[in-house]
Amino acid sequence: MNLLLLSNSTQYGRGYLEHALDTVTAFLPANARLAFVPYALADHDAYTARVRGALEPAGIRVRGVHENADPVAVLAASDAVFIGGGNSFRLLDALWRTGLREAVRDAARDGLPYMGASAGTNMAAPTLRTSNDMPIVQPPSFDALGLVPFQINPHYLDPDPASTHKGETREERLTEFLEENDVPVLGLREGSWLRVREGVASVQGARPARLFTRGDLPRELAAGSDVSWLLATEPRFDAPSR
Repeated sequence: MNLLLLSNSTQYGRGYLEHALDTVTAFLPANARLAFVPYALADHDAYTARVRGALEPAGIRVRGVHENADPVAVLAASDAVFIGGGNSFRLLDALWRTGLREAVRDAARDGLPYMGASAGTNMAAPTLRTSNDMPIVQPPSFDALGLVPFQINPHYLDPDPASTHKGETREERLTEFLEENDVPVLGLREGSWLRVREGVASVQGARPARLFTRGDLPRELAAGSDVSWLLATEPRFDAPSR
């Protein structure tokens, strides 16, 4: 598979995809016909226009899958697919309803370049269980695309020792996940991404990632780290620790 999984699409003080634009344009085929999946936000037209504004100057032809009565047909006529960020529950619900969950999964497994950002990166994992989002809708299942066999937590935030907030930190929430599931979680800080190609996976971008596994302390993974071994993960969901 050929995957580019961004933690975020917008970096503070920069335009849409600007922080990763060189990586994105190198990832996409030259003059690519890009199927964009805008379902994580309510205004599909405005979202697609934002992506066009960022990518069409680089020669990428963007078409929203919602612009055709048959979204799967748009995917089939494209050279790559990009699933954008927003609410992960709304996004997955739409993928199930439109038939794109199976279509995108199968196309990506057959080699179609897949790019995700935020919620779109969540979709590449087996389930939504490590999403940061509020469940504003109820999809038929939490099962996502399963393009990688481990979980990803985009927008990973480190605990702030100076904070007076007493709610759970991201690290505490992911630890709770591991109490009930034996599946690694890769926390992608903003400005970082995961690149997967032909069985090789690496952390890339401006910041290190943080890896959570059951029974071990969290581990820092510097940009450039080879994490191909995670692709051999055998996830065990609903496996409470004893």
